[in-house]
Amino acid sequence: MRDQIAKAARECFAHYGYDKTTVSDLAREIGFSKAYIYRFFESKQAIGAAICGECVDDLYRQVREAVDQGEDATDKMRRFSRTVTTATVELLFTDRKLYEIAAHASSENWEVVRLYSERLQDLLEEILKEGRENGEFERKTPLDETRRSIFYALKPFIDPVFLERSLDLLPDAQTEVTGLVLRSLAP
Repeated sequence: MRDQIAKAARECFAHYGYDKTTVSDLAREIGFSKAYIYRFFESKQAIGAAICGECVDDLYRQVREAVDQGEDATDKMRRFSRTVTTATVELLFTDRKLYEIAAHASSENWEVVRLYSERLQDLLEEILKEGRENGEFERKTPLDETRRSIFYALKPFIDPVFLERSLDLLPDAQTEVTGLVLRSLAP
């Protein structure tokens, strides 16, 4: 039932917008009582977080698959950067109402966003370790500092709020930043 409510909510949010839809509107639209919806979700934000969770799981899967196809750590870093950007653009900017939920989630630092950021940083760390082990990347800078710094450099191409402001810079800016990151990692 929880999945059915989330699916109906996604359609309702897509039609009316996240900001303009209340839980009462949602209940009326899908034919349930407001109290029944609250049995499964504690708030409209919780419903939005469930929808975002599905989206970021899909985004992460796409990034992970792209990275796994990389030939070496350098190629994996390029694939990571390119895929996280293009997949996010395709998902959020073809469905503006979905973008609205993602922007709320990012701006308000919902747990689902924090977990997605952690997963992406864990994947970056895997790439960095591989690059260090095979001699592609330098080893002097502490691994956690390197991982965070790269994530911060790529954040304008990952975070939906920043990404919206960077759309006119794509793909050049993302490619150039990735190139700069890779040159800084050279031993």
